[in-house]
Amino acid sequence: MPISDWFSARENRRYTEVSQRPEGAETEVPDGVWVKCENCKKIIYEGELTESLRVCPSCDFHFDLTAPQRVEILVDEGSFAETDADVVPCDPLDFVAVKAYEEQLASAAEKSELPEAIVTGTARIDGHPVVLGVMDFRFIGASMGSAVGEKITRAFELATGERLPVVLVIASGGARMQEGMFSLMQMAKTSAAAGRHADAGLPYIAVLTNPTYGGVTASFAVLGDVLLAEPGALIGFTGGRVIEQTIRQKLPKGFQTAEFMLEHGMIDEVVPRAELKERIALFLDYLAGRDAATGGAA
Repeated sequence: MPISDWFSARENRRYTEVSQRPEGAETEVPDGVWVKCENCKKIIYEGELTESLRVCPSCDFHFDLTAPQRVEILVDEGSFAETDADVVPCDPLDFVAVKAYEEQLASAAEKSELPEAIVTGTARIDGHPVVLGVMDFRFIGASMGSAVGEKITRAFELATGERLPVVLVIASGGARMQEGMFSLMQMAKTSAAAGRHADAGLPYIAVLTNPTYGGVTASFAVLGDVLLAEPGALIGFTGGRVIEQTIRQKLPKGFQTAEFMLEHGMIDEVVPRAELKERIALFLDYLAGRDAATGGAA
């Protein structure tokens, strides 16, 4: 499904409060009207959760968002124009494990209604023109295969050519090992593109969301001029249990959370979702200059 179709479907979606009924009367509640918070276990009305940008009103737990949802809350209304929608994954190794890779791709596309684990495009954020990329964890854990790497590289190259800032919202389990070395090559490829963008004196803001791991963390995700993260996001190269088994030491509790990373200087700021657009715009003011809001970077 093109991302523009998702926005059209979103406009037609409505949530209706369940009215009070006399005791004993039957109440039909459609599936999906109520959601249990993964953190505090409280039951939340879906309409209220939508209004709060999918942040629990009781404990501030940040639920996962899809790529279209993130685009909707970050960019100025009607400003997003998708790029490279025709770049889709292939199966260069004819990989088969429990399930054939081709079947995994088809299943992920059906589940997410996206052709790949990242959506890229041009947009405006509080008037600032940017090149935006948003990863979607529903598509094979937003792992970075050759198509994801190609779309990220093209996003940087477009931004460099047009002298625009790059904003990437990142969530990933790491490299997509069903593509073997083709996947690992994307670490160098995306990092080189980010480097050329930096050499041109242009800004790159990375927003790390839950979870950001593996080869993505080890490459373009941490090369931004500003590294922001959502509260509670897990960020690292590999899981805590694997690290403990490797170094045979007990690690601090919560050592891979965004808050721990901030405390130890690994990221610049932890930003609640409701403040994210405003904070990105503020950094764009500093890095790109206010003239960028009228069409050209400083």
